[in-house]
Amino acid sequence: MTRYRPVCRVPATQRTDRSVSSRQEENPLTASNPSPGKRHVVAVFGANGHTGRFVVAELLRRGHRVVAMGRDFARLSAAFEQTEVELRAACLEDSDALGRALVGVEVIVNCAGPFLDTAEALVAAALRARVHYLDVSAEQASAQALFERFSVAAEDAGILVLPAVGFYGGFADLLATVATAGWAEADAVSIGIALDAWWPTPGTRNTGRRNTVPRVVIEAGKLAPKGAAGPSEWHFPAPFGRQEMAEVPFSEMVLIHRHLRAMQVRTWLNTRPLDDLSNPSTPPPVATDASGRSAQRFLVEVRARRGAEERRVTASGRDIYAFTAPLVVEAVERILAGGAHAGVRSVGEAFDAADYLRSLASHFDFDPSTLAADGAIRAPAAR
Repeated sequence: MTRYRPVCRVPATQRTDRSVSSRQEENPLTASNPSPGKRHVVAVFGANGHTGRFVVAELLRRGHRVVAMGRDFARLSAAFEQTEVELRAACLEDSDALGRALVGVEVIVNCAGPFLDTAEALVAAALRARVHYLDVSAEQASAQALFERFSVAAEDAGILVLPAVGFYGGFADLLATVATAGWAEADAVSIGIALDAWWPTPGTRNTGRRNTVPRVVIEAGKLAPKGAAGPSEWHFPAPFGRQEMAEVPFSEMVLIHRHLRAMQVRTWLNTRPLDDLSNPSTPPPVATDASGRSAQRFLVEVRARRGAEERRVTASGRDIYAFTAPLVVEAVERILAGGAHAGVRSVGEAFDAADYLRSLASHFDFDPSTLAADGAIRAPAAR
């Protein structure tokens, strides 16, 4: 493990999510891009959190040099004591500290929610340092703020900013992009999410308490406040079958609205995981294999309609937190390969969605043979 002396160190009694950095040390890296032959350098902010650890592991698996960043050096050190990652601590209020922590980094992945409190400071620092930025936010308000505040600056800097490249947000955006491929406009897109359980992490609970911003949906082709919606039901493929649903839009609304023409978009989540989430005694995830994944299963179905034509795309897998890691790291790989347009983009806009999902086929159940080269669905879509 390479140790980097923290640029943010305060007494333990003062270590909070909003602590202020007070130290500066010389960074051992001297260039914003590595020399030929060296591994790419990717930073993960919030690396010691539950999702952050999965992202670090996936980056290492793919051969990258990883910088684990966070606001508490002691927690970083405890999380990565036996690994090869480099540790750097920095606090969000100290732009100089963030700049020093980003020296030599090519891409930063923000896994530290609530993203309403972390994303804007990190994007501003990333743009100054000419570092590409991604996060895994499910928060609509955070994603929308990045589009509104940084779109022009990111294009001017030649930097790609991708908000919400996680299970909630980017995954549905990719599936919706595939489902509507070749259409100039969709009349309606419905997204159904089924979980057999939801064991929330401390970060999920913190975000739920912080994120009280009213949610939006897409109505008449525009973002609009979510109205009251009564209970509904959705008939999923096995093993979920019929499920009682509640309307719960996530950051996919903001992403889809940026690049797909859809008159109406709605997202529904089955009620069982919502009951788990609302119960304060529900425990956090427990690892059931060597990779750290829990036993949780998920299924996402996107139904798109244009006139009398309906298409359905379905994907299923295991552990929404663990699955976020390959999902966001695939975007990192594509950024490092070059060719993506600068600016603030959704993942479905920035990359070929069908090819992106094919690349992740080993991480979830999705049949890439149903996709044509242009992303259109080969098989009859309606069941």
